[in-house]
Amino acid sequence: MAGLRYAPQCCLAMATRICQAAETNIPSPYSGTAYYEVALLSQSNQMILTRAPRLRDRIAKLLGQWGVFFRGFLEHPRMVGSIIPSSRFTIEQMLEPVKWNECKLFVEYGPGVGTFCGPVLERLRGDGALIVIDTNPLFIDYLNRTIADSRFTAVLGSAEDVEQIVRDHGHDHADYVLSGLPFSTLPAGVGPAIAAATHAVLRPGGAFLVYQFSAAARDFMAKHFDRIDQGYEFWNILPCKLFWGWKD
Repeated sequence: MAGLRYAPQCCLAMATRICQAAETNIPSPYSGTAYYEVALLSQSNQMILTRAPRLRDRIAKLLGQWGVFFRGFLEHPRMVGSIIPSSRFTIEQMLEPVKWNECKLFVEYGPGVGTFCGPVLERLRGDGALIVIDTNPLFIDYLNRTIADSRFTAVLGSAEDVEQIVRDHGHDHADYVLSGLPFSTLPAGVGPAIAAATHAVLRPGGAFLVYQFSAAARDFMAKHFDRIDQGYEFWNILPCKLFWGWKD
């Protein structure tokens, strides 16, 4: 059989590790740059290792994601903070203060291609919900096609309307709201309106999480949030400022 090779039964442990690496996208010392699928032969109890084009598929997916993100930036540059998705370091630091066991509703403004969506859903409790809001139908369509999670809802709309959107989806308030919107380039009046609406929709003890290249967002936040923690993430393109506004 072309493309197949047999492995003796004594290689079961090694083959299993290769299979696990393929399924979890974790590099394996046995896999090199290729991934494999492992199937049991019911008759001979031997292993068949089939070289699978997983690396090619992953590259295609990555390029497709970046292509959608870049197109979204070109179409609406004032509403997208960067042409490159946030780094994993930014994601980790931004989400670190969240008390996930207390979070039933997490809201995100400007999700783009879902850079934060996966990490949020991984941490979110089973009965929790994630609502993302974006004005770009390109991003909303992409997210609905690529995220299959019953806790996830993508809404085409404006962050200014977050209170109505939250109510429309059966919630009284949000526990945390995340935003990567470029407050410094938003149309006049939109930044202050978003800051006010966010403070109103948050429960006491909740927080407004913001990552930006400038400090413009903090000026809008300061009018509503008495306590704002600050951070900085160098390992991001470009390095960004982080803010956590707490509703005490």
